Amino acid sequence: AAEKRSLYIMRVVQIAVMCVLALTVVFGIFFLGCNLLIKSEGMINFLVKERRPSKEVEAVVVGPY
Repeated sequence: AAEKRSLYIMRVVQIAVMCVLALTVVFGIFFLGCNLLIKSEGMINFLVKERRPSKEVEAVVVGPY
């Protein structure tokens, strides 16, 4: 009976460790994805700021006509 109990406890501990590892991987992927999304939004905003002066140049070019 004591051997079955220790086997059961070992199985429960293994399941708990696997759940913790799985959650760690899931949250790691989630936060990495959010970080990449934030960085890509920053890069997009940077590119949009780079393109704004060209719109002003077009407005200046269109003005004299």
